Amino acid sequence: MADILEQRYNESTAASRPLSQRLEFIKRTYLLVGISIAAFVGIEAALIQSGVGLGLVKSMAGTPLSFLVLLVAFVLGSFVAQYFARAKFPPAVKYAGLALYIALEAVIILPLLIYADQKFPGKQLALQAGAMTLAVFGTLTAVVMISKRDFSWLGPVISIGCVLAFVTIILGMVFGFTLGLAFMGIMVALMAASIVYETSNIVHHYDTDEHVAAALGLFASIATMFFYILRILMSLSSDR
Repeated sequence: MADILEQRYNESTAASRPLSQRLEFIKRTYLLVGISIAAFVGIEAALIQSGVGLGLVKSMAGTPLSFLVLLVAFVLGSFVAQYFARAKFPPAVKYAGLALYIALEAVIILPLLIYADQKFPGKQLALQAGAMTLAVFGTLTAVVMISKRDFSWLGPVISIGCVLAFVTIILGMVFGFTLGLAFMGIMVALMAASIVYETSNIVHHYDTDEHVAAALGLFASIATMFFYILRILMSLSSDR
């Protein structure tokens, strides 16, 4: 029975499709990742240049535990966005889920971008973090694509790591202790593992109509890695 279920599962994935379908699926997925990154950058630029972002950050800074509330809202909203993107909904609903997630990432990362720009004017730390993130993403993608290995076993490890990280962040906010460079480095490593995992799923497990869910998974890992690389650069710049 297990062999039959495994066979049916494999038959419904991109890896079992004709080469032309697999290549089209991969092309659509990475095109959508690129569009998601561009949309994220556009939203952040619009919020910052218009002054709306600064006003939003100031309003949150004056409210106790506002960032904790924002973090919880981000996590809940992320679950909703991922459900929309993964479930058997019409394409419009899936794209709406992806758009929601991009907006959530823009809001959660906005305070850090504004702080980095104000505290380190002229250093363009966000640009450096973006370039480093894309370099890591490109390298990991090439490694997985060339090796063609299945890294789906990383799923439980990443899930446990994300839960532990979330709990640590919440405790840090509640009790006021600072998360140092070690924690940031662990988060970058965790997101690197997540990129490997998501890329492996694109090669082996996603079906050819699941490009929205695949793109969301990759974008989530890229955005979170960017967040922590930027924090590392800010921390290192502060020590100079």
